[in-house]
Amino acid sequence: MGVPKGRRRIAVAVAALLTLGAVAVIGYRVLAPAEVSTPARGELPPAATPKIGVVGRLPAAPLIVDGRLRVYATTRQVYADRPVDRRHRVTPFWSYRRWPAQVNGVLASGTTVVTHWSDGKVVALDGRTGRVAWRADGPEPGAGFTARRTGAATVWDPPGISVGQGPGGGSVLVVSGPGGLRGYGLVDGRELWRAGGGTDCRTGLGTTAAGRFVSVDACAGPATVEFRDVTTGAVGTRWRPPDAGAELVVTPLGCLTPRSQCRGLRTAAPGDAAGRGWLVGAGEPVPAPALDAAEAVLAGDLAVGVTDGVLSGRDARTGKLRWRRGDLGQVRVIAAEPGRVYALTGSRELITLDPVTSAERSRFPLTVGQDGTSWKPGLAHAVDGYVAVERLRGNARPGAGDQQWFLMTEPVVLAAT
Repeated sequence: MGVPKGRRRIAVAVAALLTLGAVAVIGYRVLAPAEVSTPARGELPPAATPKIGVVGRLPAAPLIVDGRLRVYATTRQVYADRPVDRRHRVTPFWSYRRWPAQVNGVLASGTTVVTHWSDGKVVALDGRTGRVAWRADGPEPGAGFTARRTGAATVWDPPGISVGQGPGGGSVLVVSGPGGLRGYGLVDGRELWRAGGGTDCRTGLGTTAAGRFVSVDACAGPATVEFRDVTTGAVGTRWRPPDAGAELVVTPLGCLTPRSQCRGLRTAAPGDAAGRGWLVGAGEPVPAPALDAAEAVLAGDLAVGVTDGVLSGRDARTGKLRWRRGDLGQVRVIAAEPGRVYALTGSRELITLDPVTSAERSRFPLTVGQDGTSWKPGLAHAVDGYVAVERLRGNARPGAGDQQWFLMTEPVVLAAT
């Protein structure tokens, strides 16, 4: 005897419901928000003392943390490898991943690695172990992972996150986005202040060496630069450059780390290659004409850049010439950090100079194996005597895909100076 039609229909319906339930469970497991933290299990390597020269070739842009580890970012993951002077990238030492949020910015301050995500979450990691130190809700950045495949723009120029020092010496993390500005204690993630909630007309830029946070406010009139106390968020100074138009592009200069503890600014109208340079301190910015050129970098009290084809150092405020190096040929400044300025020659030699005296600290070809010199520099980053540079194809043009943009699959070269 066959199964009655009524029972058959019930069995089919039950099977369909069970199948849908299984699909729903699988879909939830795959698509539900998730966090996967894989802390370090091995020993933390000792601080490296590599020989001067090229250290290695990497597919991704590294942040050097504690002189021991390299930290990288991808669309949904932040991870580290070791040791810092390993020639190639290796299996992660620790890893932190979230889903479906995307990494928007990463910075390192001491041994703390701060990550800001597309859903606004701020997660601080112990850079030595990868363990979560604290989590906090923050303003959404309005974007996800916006960098090219090396991740350089996310870790070397992180949008919307910076660290400043308060009057008492405590480190303050400032996070900005279309939803506003917020300040947190870097050690414990405690929220200290918030401002500008619900607006998308205030752009956070970074912190200054004088313990202030810089933002551009265009909410109720022409763009105006605001300087806030990093500890309280209170606005102490509102300023507009003389003869500035309604719109304003402001670039931090002379920062200790990307966007953090900066000592200068350059203001310009949208689309202008150059602008006006300024030194920032406790009051209003002070004119620094030697920083007007877009290629000039602020190193200590000096503006270092190429003028009439010659690398020179000038007093940033007065423009007075301090030194010239006409013996370097075609040269371009690619990075600077306290006590060091890095210049790249046309033959792809990396020259490290003392910014005060122009004395050479090191010089060597920035090449790896048979890679050659037919490349042009992209983004670059310098910290603790290390320099990392993206290598682009000689004919790379804005808008090109990564395959046509980067020189090869491992386009980042890391060097010790």
